[in-house]
Amino acid sequence: MEIGPDELAYALLQRRKMLKESLPDVIRTLEAEEEIIRPKYERENEASKRANEKVAGFKEIRESNQKSANLIINDVKRLRANLADSGKMVSLDPKWKKEQLFDKLEEIEQQIQTSALDHKSERRMIEQRRALISENDSWLKDRKSSNPEMLEYVEKRRDLGKFFREADKAHRKMIEAVEKAQPMYERRSNLQMELREVKRQLDRARELLSQSDLAITHWERRLTEGFGDLGAGYPDLMKKKKALIDGKESSFAKQTRKKRQHSTGEEE
Repeated sequence: MEIGPDELAYALLQRRKMLKESLPDVIRTLEAEEEIIRPKYERENEASKRANEKVAGFKEIRESNQKSANLIINDVKRLRANLADSGKMVSLDPKWKKEQLFDKLEEIEQQIQTSALDHKSERRMIEQRRALISENDSWLKDRKSSNPEMLEYVEKRRDLGKFFREADKAHRKMIEAVEKAQPMYERRSNLQMELREVKRQLDRARELLSQSDLAITHWERRLTEGFGDLGAGYPDLMKKKKALIDGKESSFAKQTRKKRQHSTGEEE
């Protein structure tokens, strides 16, 4: 059953009137949804920014320490090779020297604790202990001074280990921060999608409402004055139908014929 232009225009007019009546409620509902979602999104967004800053801070510490380590690692390798070749790879603070010092200090402490010493004797024992420590410090200082390359190697190796430990520590904290923030990122992403969808629907509803009066006026005039050319903004809606009645091809028929011709040309 063919639908006439009057019936179609009337249906469109009724739809526009219905939209004009219902759109304000739709817009209010969408605005309320936006007011609920937006603060939630903004809170999650701010929290995500803070989490990102925290991750970036750990990353910066990691990279700074890695860079510092890379600057001295070649020096450590060079010094180690030189010391090994020259036979100077020795401990600057050997275990035997530590044990010797500790034994002597323990002996003095034992005498102080167990012997009935007068103040003068006790003071002399304490001076002996102080002298032992000073002597050991001087020995270590002389040993380091006589082997500056070994001292440099030990210090650089200590720095290298410190830089790598700090880099690893920062990397672990960065990974922990990323994992902890992951649920937050997901919540923010979901809220962002919800907010975009509500805003899209709200913009569309507002656009339709703003067009309602113009559309209603348009179709009311069509129903009273017809579907031909009524002037600016009212083109001839029956032009294509008249062309078909006169035996001319429709736009669809023209496109179909051109596609067939194109397809035939390619096959040839």
